[in-house]
Amino acid sequence: MENPNWSMVELEAPSEEDFLRAEHHTAAPANKTRNRNAKQLTWVLLLKAHKAAGCLTSIASAFFSLGSLVRRRVAAGRTDQPPTSADTHEIQKLRTRFFYSCIKLFLWLSVVLFAFELCAYFKGWHFATPNLQLQYIFQSPLAIKGAFDLLYSSWVLVRVHYLAPPLQFLANACIVLFLIQSLDRLILCLGCFWIRFKRIKPVPKHDDTSDLESGQKGFFPMVLVQIPMCNEKEVYQQSIAAVCNLDWPKSKILIQVLDDSDDPTAQTLIKEEVLKWQEAGANIVYRHRILRDGYKAGNLKSAMNCSYVKDYEFVAIFDADFQPNPDFLRRTVPHFKDNEELGLVQARWSFVNKDENLLTRLQDINLSFHFEVEQQVNGVFINFFGFNGTAGVWRIKALEDSGGWMERTTVEDMDIAVRAHLRGWKFIFLNDVECQCELPESYEAYRKQQHRWHSGPMQLFRLCLPDIIRAKVYILSNTSCL
Repeated sequence: MENPNWSMVELEAPSEEDFLRAEHHTAAPANKTRNRNAKQLTWVLLLKAHKAAGCLTSIASAFFSLGSLVRRRVAAGRTDQPPTSADTHEIQKLRTRFFYSCIKLFLWLSVVLFAFELCAYFKGWHFATPNLQLQYIFQSPLAIKGAFDLLYSSWVLVRVHYLAPPLQFLANACIVLFLIQSLDRLILCLGCFWIRFKRIKPVPKHDDTSDLESGQKGFFPMVLVQIPMCNEKEVYQQSIAAVCNLDWPKSKILIQVLDDSDDPTAQTLIKEEVLKWQEAGANIVYRHRILRDGYKAGNLKSAMNCSYVKDYEFVAIFDADFQPNPDFLRRTVPHFKDNEELGLVQARWSFVNKDENLLTRLQDINLSFHFEVEQQVNGVFINFFGFNGTAGVWRIKALEDSGGWMERTTVEDMDIAVRAHLRGWKFIFLNDVECQCELPESYEAYRKQQHRWHSGPMQLFRLCLPDIIRAKVYILSNTSCL
């Protein structure tokens, strides 16, 4: 658009007086003021049209970007269960394709109905119109003016009789679920207050770990420590060093570094770190799988199939970004003594970067509630909570009795916890024993973490629901906490 040589101050719409003057002097020659106002009006209209075209262009580009994003997300969708054969893989692909096709169909239908509602709104069928008499519309043909009115009145009739009742039912169901969740949170908070008031704390029945140096007395069973990792170039040194410095008799501990890396550089670095600690006297082995099936669950399952595992009674699991304190085993393993029903001892997480930014502070608040309120209360009163996948010690007999690690979901930690609880095993949560780790500091890393944490629970619920219904689990008081 060329420059009209008018400044923005000069570009103003003609006043009402100018329009009146123009009506009374249409045949008279135009003076400078009227020419100037007419020219201003032309350029104002052109500028507004240019602005409107820019808005439409930006809206169109935004819709196209949203559509492409939805297509990429749908195309990137995958199931939680890896295929075991070619036929299963094809069936799973067909199910996934059908599922996402239904999602796309629903999205397009929503867009079409939204456009239809916009047309109806601009035509005058406002939602605020009280007492829309549909029967009167159909009974009086003269009341219907045009095919659009007939179509819209039919759509309103469908909404009233077929769409509104199920939507109202879903809204009521959401309200009920919200009330149930609020009641659950209230009970958990009251339970946490009671624990603080009564100073309830899980304590081992016999704490003999003070005779550690002699190696003759105390409860020092054989402990297997596993560090599953995959392409962990940044944190593998800290985690291996922290585990190798655990305060436990060297003859009673074996450390497995379960490397699932597909990067040769990462494999070399981790292997060299393991060799360095072997030379320093640590009882540590490096293990790498050729067939990397089942992700973390497959990695742990493969490690538990080693022949020497039968010589160990307990297994402690630490992710690659966790650094346990030297006294971790001394404060967790003694809880298993003379408590044959105990299958898991879970420690709390602590975060070294919780004050890094606003995102880490919010995560710290959320996870602190999860550990101190949810897991602590459930551990004290019902002896059950979800295994966090790391910073915990399992009785190997409990793992074997529950079926071991399974690759059927991405939440293998929750899966093994549910199956162990259904088999009657008890859990203990130690709120005063902490294991250091790091929180995601960027939104992208946080999004990926939450995707892993939330992609499998519904599938696990579907798989475990029949077993939960048939199970006979009795809630007993945790006598070791008194």
